[in-house]
Amino acid sequence: MEIKVLGMGNALVDILVRMPNDNILSQFNMPRGSMQLVDASQSAEIYEAVKGFNPQTVSGGSSSNTINGLANLGIATGMLGKIGRNELGTLFKNDLEQSGVETHLLMSDTPTGNCISLISPDSERTMATYLGAAVELNASEITDDLFYGFSHLYVEGYLVQNYDLIETAFRKAHDRGMTCCLDLASYNVVEEHAEFLKKLIKKYVDVVFANEEEATAFTGKEDTEALNEIGELCDIVVVKLGRRGSLVKFNDTVARVGILPQAAIDTTGAGDLYAAGFIYGLINGFSPEKCGEAGAILAGNVIEVVGTKMDSQRWNRIRQAIKKIQ
Repeated sequence: MEIKVLGMGNALVDILVRMPNDNILSQFNMPRGSMQLVDASQSAEIYEAVKGFNPQTVSGGSSSNTINGLANLGIATGMLGKIGRNELGTLFKNDLEQSGVETHLLMSDTPTGNCISLISPDSERTMATYLGAAVELNASEITDDLFYGFSHLYVEGYLVQNYDLIETAFRKAHDRGMTCCLDLASYNVVEEHAEFLKKLIKKYVDVVFANEEEATAFTGKEDTEALNEIGELCDIVVVKLGRRGSLVKFNDTVARVGILPQAAIDTTGAGDLYAAGFIYGLINGFSPEKCGEAGAILAGNVIEVVGTKMDSQRWNRIRQAIKKIQ
């Protein structure tokens, strides 16, 4: 079978804001590092409060970031989501296609969603997400033909707000023999949907990505203990530990992976790009440790820029760095 990765997630445009302090988080009662869902009026209110900090607007969304990363590594990819018939929707679609991603974007009269990423001085980011058209993607639209020609499915955990949607996608992919990958997305999402996620993973998912907060929210345990408990449900588990690197488990093999000693400017997309590097390694038969190292290379590079988009020179350096670890 041809190797081709389909991403499914919230089609969002990122509004990136570097803040001088965390006063905005306090003003809107947003826990540091969390993802909070907001409605259109709340999103507009937050934007009004931060527009003096020179926000940047780029295409985003967790799965889209990962798929963009894989495309830049030379992997054939596609993206499934829903956008509005507006300028932000056009921006989102064009950005994917410029990276060589095959788009499967359904249309809505609702505006395209956005994510205001509030970047603290220490590079931590807190997200206020207005889902807009993205939330209208539903199970009835997940038709068999969307999976034709794809070998892998990568889904962001934010979609767990719609149980029928995420389960339908994984069931159809699993039934076709595709490798199913899930990123747990955010600790508050995991806390709210832990029981459903456990059943979903055990039944359909081959690869799980989690950061340390998500892993603890999912299992009540930390580090290796959390890794092993999640590993009872699927074949491959990654627990990302921030500055402490990551833990990787392939069946009974556990590897600890370090990080690149980079100066973090913005951690937005670090986990998404780690997943891109890891899946690239998995596709190319890397060892567990080398898969993690490929992920660390991408994550270490993206935190040196604001947002998730890197220029061609940086991508050339990334590809050369990955060649050296093969």
